[in-house]
Amino acid sequence: MKKTILSLSLMLGLSLSSFAQITLSDMKYWRPYDKRGLNVFETGKTDTATFEGVKVRLGGGFAQQFQGLQHKNTATAIMQTQSGAEVNMNQLMPIENGFNLASANLNLDVALADGIRLNLVTYLSSRHHSEAWVKGGYIQIDKAEFLNSALVNKLFENLTLRVGHMEINYGDAHFRRTDNAHALQNPFVGNYIMDAFTTEIGAEAIYQYKGFLAVGSVTGGEVQGGIQSPGMRKPSFIGKLGYDSQLSEDLRVRLTGSVYTTAGSVRNTLYGGDRAGSRYFLVMDPARVASGAAVTPATHFTSGHINPGLTNSLTALVINPFVKFKGLEIFGNFEQAKGKGRLGAADEPTDRTWRQLGTDLVYRFGGNENFYVAGRYNVVEGRLAPSAAAPTVQNNNVTLQRVQAGAGWFVTKNIVAKAEYVKQQYKGFAPSDIRHGGQFDGFMIEGAISF
Repeated sequence: MKKTILSLSLMLGLSLSSFAQITLSDMKYWRPYDKRGLNVFETGKTDTATFEGVKVRLGGGFAQQFQGLQHKNTATAIMQTQSGAEVNMNQLMPIENGFNLASANLNLDVALADGIRLNLVTYLSSRHHSEAWVKGGYIQIDKAEFLNSALVNKLFENLTLRVGHMEINYGDAHFRRTDNAHALQNPFVGNYIMDAFTTEIGAEAIYQYKGFLAVGSVTGGEVQGGIQSPGMRKPSFIGKLGYDSQLSEDLRVRLTGSVYTTAGSVRNTLYGGDRAGSRYFLVMDPARVASGAAVTPATHFTSGHINPGLTNSLTALVINPFVKFKGLEIFGNFEQAKGKGRLGAADEPTDRTWRQLGTDLVYRFGGNENFYVAGRYNVVEGRLAPSAAAPTVQNNNVTLQRVQAGAGWFVTKNIVAKAEYVKQQYKGFAPSDIRHGGQFDGFMIEGAISF
């Protein structure tokens, strides 16, 4: 018995030892999850390692926030009887300072062949789902030597293909945002108010040549596949053109323009695809809902965001300039989205337009630029969807305005600590809307680990 236990222990020890060795290896054509991934956008074409058989890289992320926010509104009281008591449906949820739910990611990258890589990300804990669930997975091809074609090999010197259920490459802001527990590339705690992030099933081609960049994608247009509702689903097409160059040792310049368009969808989620949830817990959320159901961080996971509701047909355009001069970084997000949503079984009769401006200013300093200070101005303006009862009556044109100021410290390349002051105001909402005269402000503290 002791001999058997000893044998099993030795086998397990050898297995774990081998596994630990391969998890430390970096992938080729890969965007690191740690500080090395700062200001990395599309993966490059530099062949950085020799393929020596199938290798697995196991990584992860963890993030925890302390929230010190308060909120207020001036909405008209709307009274409703619930459980024999009169309650105001426009009363905001009472909140206080405290810790938010910790989030965690599991990252799996596998070198399947020379120039062929698998990526799979699982959210182990998120605001929307406390249980584990898959974000998405795809295969990335940077070499196609299995085809034994000199012409194809030459083409893939500049070409990258991705196929699977993946984060779409619309704009550049999604490379700088917080993705559940993965928060090291975001100099702030929160993402943009109108957050262009989703995962869709499809294929993407990226062509890079001497700093010039061209991206073309076609997807199913929704966060999940579906075969019901025949005739309502149309493909989505995504394109990006840009230029990215290190002009000198101190100066890097990047400029891209992106488009996302679909003629129809059962439920498009370009601006509603952040299934992990906002960092600002329960701000501007009601204390109660009409059904009497409990309001929780999971049921109201998009606090502080705005979804324009363009869930049917949609064309979105965004321009993203990026300049880095020594430790100073400037990033811009100039965006317009136009389209229609669905009003129950019917379609909206006319298009609505939403516009977003985002400007980030970051200054990094210290040894290896391990410290930074940052400021952001973000404003979104657009018309809310009409009601299903009166689809031809235009709803209010509203504006949301946010200022963020923060600072951070990379304790190591895998660990960041950051703090942020945020203030967001809601303008133009009807007096009967809980967001009328709305505002939240205060501080956030976050610690995050990615490897």
